[in-house]
Amino acid sequence: MKYKIFKRDPALLPYENDIIQRMKNYHRKKTELIGEDGSLCDFANGHEYFGFHKTENGWFYREWAPAAEEVYLTGDMVDWRWLDLRLTPIGNGVFEIFLEGKDALWDGCLVKTIVKHGGKLLERIPLYAKRVVQDRDTALWSAVIVDELEYEWQDGEFVPTRSGLCIYECHIGMAQDKEGIGTYREFRENILPRIKSLGYNTLQIMAIMEHPYYGSFGYQVSSFFAASSRYGTPRELKELIDAAHSMGLTVLLDLVHSHAVKNTTDGINEFDGTTYQFFHEGARGEHSAWGTKLFNYEKNEVIHFLLSNLKFWMTEYHFDGFRFDGVTSMIYHNHGLGVSFTDYSKYFSLNTDTEAITYLQLANELIREVNPRAVTVAEDMSGMPGMCLPISEGGIGFDYRLAMGEPDMWIKTVKEYPDDKWDMWRIWGELTSRRPGEKYIGYVESHDQALVGDKTMIFRLCDSKMYTDMSKQSNDVTVERGIALHKMMRLVTMTAGGEGYLNFMGNEFGHPEWIDFPREGNGWSYFYCRRQWHLADDDALRYGELEEFDRAMIKHFGTKKFFSAKPESLFIDQGCQVLIYERAGYVFAFNFSPNKSYESYWLTMAEEGKYKVLLSSDEKRFGGKERISKTYVYTASPDVNGTPKLQIYLPARTALCLKKLKDK
Repeated sequence: MKYKIFKRDPALLPYENDIIQRMKNYHRKKTELIGEDGSLCDFANGHEYFGFHKTENGWFYREWAPAAEEVYLTGDMVDWRWLDLRLTPIGNGVFEIFLEGKDALWDGCLVKTIVKHGGKLLERIPLYAKRVVQDRDTALWSAVIVDELEYEWQDGEFVPTRSGLCIYECHIGMAQDKEGIGTYREFRENILPRIKSLGYNTLQIMAIMEHPYYGSFGYQVSSFFAASSRYGTPRELKELIDAAHSMGLTVLLDLVHSHAVKNTTDGINEFDGTTYQFFHEGARGEHSAWGTKLFNYEKNEVIHFLLSNLKFWMTEYHFDGFRFDGVTSMIYHNHGLGVSFTDYSKYFSLNTDTEAITYLQLANELIREVNPRAVTVAEDMSGMPGMCLPISEGGIGFDYRLAMGEPDMWIKTVKEYPDDKWDMWRIWGELTSRRPGEKYIGYVESHDQALVGDKTMIFRLCDSKMYTDMSKQSNDVTVERGIALHKMMRLVTMTAGGEGYLNFMGNEFGHPEWIDFPREGNGWSYFYCRRQWHLADDDALRYGELEEFDRAMIKHFGTKKFFSAKPESLFIDQGCQVLIYERAGYVFAFNFSPNKSYESYWLTMAEEGKYKVLLSSDEKRFGGKERISKTYVYTASPDVNGTPKLQIYLPARTALCLKKLKDK
């Protein structure tokens, strides 16, 4: 059978056997898990069997610990005596206990699991715990029994957005102005309305899966089924997601199935006393750069755990899909470190972790079984062919990949080249390069570019002037440059850089501070671990002008129709640093020159006819000089070669968009 991936990209034909083997691996593992007629949705129910479950007569607690000699349950209900409640082995490494009486456990009851392995008693957190908390005095973690009235969802009519994604990436804890950890409730009340007013249609929430170290940004998960207790209760997270759905916002979970925290007493590592319960042993089970443990994706029990985890977040919390973190790390044995993916041979070699690729295919299939409208986004910097093609075509099944080369391109451009040497061909090439048939999420910067040790784009452009010259009364040349380029980078990236767009919270208004989580080196301060929304709301400062530009940009171009069209180059003038292209009937013109304004620039247009300027980065409401008319009607006529052109004033460091007027 010839898969469609080869028709889309004939350059893959020399690697046909590798793609065919990819598909054989997928079909073999799927059959191994569910047989010929089973469904992954019925298979991925670990959370409905393991963990704590209340019945009419009492409570069941079950755990998978194949290497355990004995398993016990302890907690508040037995005054923390370790050996009072012994679980019974029932086969296949599963242990269970039934606690008689509805009040044997209660909402808020603290519990832990005690595992005996090699004659030693090991303190552990239950694998399927839905809530875990940290003791403020001892810093030790315990699981918490959740026994509350079932949440009554109000989002039955909600349909997730699958096309035209405008993603607002956010972190609940640092989403408040205060110097402290924000809550689910505060986010729902204070931040959701801001996101809605900006026009974004998708929320991507980081750091939800419980993690012991706040500064890990949620990327070192300890309890995979527990929503982080730092921000509030499971019910409050459900209320947040329900409210987001009521506003029409699709909600994605930033999912970490690429690795897990090393911790044993508060993680899943060595739960039953062995590394190999979930992870590879030896060097293959260690991520040298991240200091974390790596899953064994060939092991059926591990696949069951992870697929159940996906279904849990979708059914229990109504997440509409996932942004898969660390995909590059998953699909290569060397995690993609130090590799330049310059040719197709780098994707199909002994370095490729085929077991991880099979898991990702199964994950994408399960997600669509649970919710056919669900959205998945891959964080893959390598550009693995087929990542965002349907499994039936020979692909891995994601909807989108993050265009991770775009922020790198912008950082390199700003850091290494003077303004008058910016390469229009390089910018256009990076923004429009695509794997055939695959969709990309374009962005200038995500949370990665704002972490301590790096700088946000506005901070790179304006640096210390952010502290002294952001008043509307100031005319500092550094700030003027920074604001102009900040708008231009975002507009060209959104309108040419993908089939969707992403922004990290606060970057839309040029947040002046980096992100630095509380740690010993900063005196455990939260000063840099927050978002200063008041800056955007202060009419005396220029942040609001950047926010208003972002709002206008999302309003005009954040649509399914716009992102469904392909950007087409009309003219690239490297000498003048002018970039002109068309998309979905809009014509965009960028003059990146730092000092050359063109009084009567001949713009190449897509069609003859009459045009008006729809949007200009030079508008006064965006902090510009209002030098371009939005009322004047321009006429595009054929030149001697028959190419439609019109003349327009194109100031330095300015971008504009023209829309053709309808014929009367």
